[in-house]
Amino acid sequence: MAEEISLTIDGETVRVARGTSVAAAILKTGKLSRTSVSGEPRGPFCGMGICMECRATIDGVAQQTTCRRQCEPGMEVVTG
Repeated sequence: MAEEISLTIDGETVRVARGTSVAAAILKTGKLSRTSVSGEPRGPFCGMGICMECRATIDGVAQQTTCRRQCEPGMEVVTG
């Protein structure tokens, strides 16, 4: 069994297996990564960091592609 770690997504503690992408952790909460300029919910699309649809703020740094980042213990993610 994979080791589990905890991170925070929009103030909610989430436990995932080590090696899980931030995009997958966000989806586990039932949320999407952000809202487009026109107000549409956005989430992972390409899974390679090219489409930029999965962007979120990670540890205070905005516009991070969540599909390309692995979760780290104590990481703070803000969607929207």
